[in-house]
Amino acid sequence: MARIPYFDPAEATGRAKDWYGKLPPLNIFRMMGHSGDLLDGVVRLGNQILAFTTIDPVLREIAIVRVGVLSKAGYEVFQHENICRQLGMDEGKIAAIHAGPEAAAFTDLERLVMRFTDDVVHNVRAGDATFLPLQQHLSHKEMQELTITIGYYMLACRFLETFDVDIEDKAVTINLPR
Repeated sequence: MARIPYFDPAEATGRAKDWYGKLPPLNIFRMMGHSGDLLDGVVRLGNQILAFTTIDPVLREIAIVRVGVLSKAGYEVFQHENICRQLGMDEGKIAAIHAGPEAAAFTDLERLVMRFTDDVVHNVRAGDATFLPLQQHLSHKEMQELTITIGYYMLACRFLETFDVDIEDKAVTINLPR
């Protein structure tokens, strides 16, 4: 159960009010409404990550779910496992994200992304052992997109867990921004 009451979107003002007409009725957004216009910046960066980055969406979602798993953030894992399914990822690969980088379900590149994600989450600065092999496969832009994605979802997980945001009682279809 949430630690504070969910925000009533009908009470929103400013830029936050504009967002509530566009956002899916997810508890994360209902909880975030207390922050006022800060909602605008958080949602914009999230949309940028989900819709306007060049990194392969499967690699992105592997990293996001892994951040959720490492952060013990059930809400984040639940929502992004659903996005994994929308992208065509099978249940075996989704389960492998929980198992870790050495799971047999991963391609070599996916394994490198998993190792890098684990390193950033645990150590803040990725070491050469995870950074150098990954940069052989991703452009500088993709490396930065991946790192920003990991950081953004670390923030999201900490928000979700701090406020004990509940998974919705009814399934909400999330259409990725375009």
